Amino acid sequence: MTKRPNVLWIMADQLRFDYLSCNGHPHLQTPHIDALAARGVRFTNTYVQSPVCGPSRMSAYTGRYVRSHGSTWNGMPLRVGEPTLGDHLREVGARAVLVGKTHMRADAEGMAWLGIDPSSEIGVRVSECGFEPFERDDGLHPDSPRQHWSKYDDYLVEHGFSSKNPWGDFANSGKDADGDLLSAWLLKNSRLPANVPEEHSETAYMTNRAMDFMTEAQEDGRPWLCHLSYIKPHWPYIVPAPYHDMYGEKHIVSPIRSEAERETEHPLLRAYHQARVCRSFSRDYVRECVIPAYMGLIKQLDDNLGRLFAWMDEQGLSENTIIAFTSDHGDYMGDHWMGDKDFYHEVAVKVPLIIADPRPEADASRGSVKDELVEMIDLAPTFMNALGCHAKPHVIEGRDLTPLLHGVDGFSRKYAISEHDYHWSDMARILGVPQEDAHTIMIFDGRWKYVRCEGFRPILFDLETDPDEVTDLGGSQTPEHIGVRRRMEAALLEWATRHHTRITATPEVLAGQKRAAKSGVLIGFWDEQEFKDDTGMAFDSLKPVGKQ
Repeated sequence: MTKRPNVLWIMADQLRFDYLSCNGHPHLQTPHIDALAARGVRFTNTYVQSPVCGPSRMSAYTGRYVRSHGSTWNGMPLRVGEPTLGDHLREVGARAVLVGKTHMRADAEGMAWLGIDPSSEIGVRVSECGFEPFERDDGLHPDSPRQHWSKYDDYLVEHGFSSKNPWGDFANSGKDADGDLLSAWLLKNSRLPANVPEEHSETAYMTNRAMDFMTEAQEDGRPWLCHLSYIKPHWPYIVPAPYHDMYGEKHIVSPIRSEAERETEHPLLRAYHQARVCRSFSRDYVRECVIPAYMGLIKQLDDNLGRLFAWMDEQGLSENTIIAFTSDHGDYMGDHWMGDKDFYHEVAVKVPLIIADPRPEADASRGSVKDELVEMIDLAPTFMNALGCHAKPHVIEGRDLTPLLHGVDGFSRKYAISEHDYHWSDMARILGVPQEDAHTIMIFDGRWKYVRCEGFRPILFDLETDPDEVTDLGGSQTPEHIGVRRRMEAALLEWATRHHTRITATPEVLAGQKRAAKSGVLIGFWDEQEFKDDTGMAFDSLKPVGKQ
């Protein structure tokens, strides 16, 4: 291949790393995702920069840590002027297109201050994480009569599924034996088939819309990155037939948890256990109802990806398209007596990552498994490299994965970082923690996972001796554990004191700072000879400052 490849970046929402057959699930078979891994690289230690949708995605879209871009929780706008992957790719003539979810909230106040019309070309880009929105669908808003950003509601109406809220009444509800509508927002209804045929479900619809974009893109001719961002298997946990009853109690893996975890004296962990969603998923009957639906959603996703990949093969797109598959975070599903996400156990903060690069340079690593520490922010520089965008280390904090994809040296990382702002939560309310202190940060070196909890003692897990993370060593007084905590706290301090916001330090700007002497601005030179020795220039060659 001589032309630049395209990139299809697939992101499933709230998909655990261990709910794929290629990652070891004993009952859930995902042959199409497995086949993608067989022709690419499967990464086993990929960590998101926050275990919650919005900030995790903002880090993925900017290639920057949460503390750098500032969008610390869902609904926290990504500020105007924060460079994104789409901005970088447009500089080299490539499109960055969205099909699906971003969980982005626009910085309306910042745009108004700068006089940017939200409906203008620039305003749309700023409002959509830098993407060109082919179709945005964030879902998850049952109280709105129509989703202003998505055509999915209108699509349902066009196909005979009409109501004030088609998304809620059809895609995310079921019916009882009497035909009464039952909302999937209630976990007890998770085992019902969704009130919509599979071919008209959200997952199938977004798959079709990705095909629509790629068809249009072939006529356009420009290289592209398409972010196909599925809403599922995120809650509401409900899936259309025949996927709703493919799995049962016998397919549910036993929860990862211990009684010692429940008896913890750590105030923050105790507050997590008291949160509503954690109390719910600690009940076995809740897990037995929800997990089969969650598995069905993943199976449906895999089947639709199989349909998409086959179509791409038929269209000749596969031979020049890098395909990346990942998730924005995991799901506790009752592990560690917790539900949803929002903390740093592996099931929440570690995600699947598969990248299949069709270029000949990647042949050496095809079908391989990589155990290096990888962060979600590494995808942005990897995609930029593939599409011909020069490196921007003053902006991008992720590291290019191309060496790992091509089987050569050049990639290394000592730590993975993740952050969480829990000011909005049950935990902050239970503990009475103010917004400015409701913050945790994880640092992981491949063995030791250290969680700094503002206002409380740290949490520490040794994944070598305790891979299930059921023993908190944060209060242990053994010399080894004291030493590890000191080392990890020092590593966090080193990370936190780096440059994180110097995004205007372009090579041109830095070069300009070095040209001061050549322009006649002389600082610290004693005489003409010292000037000549340092600069290689004769002093009398300078033009007098302020004169012609």
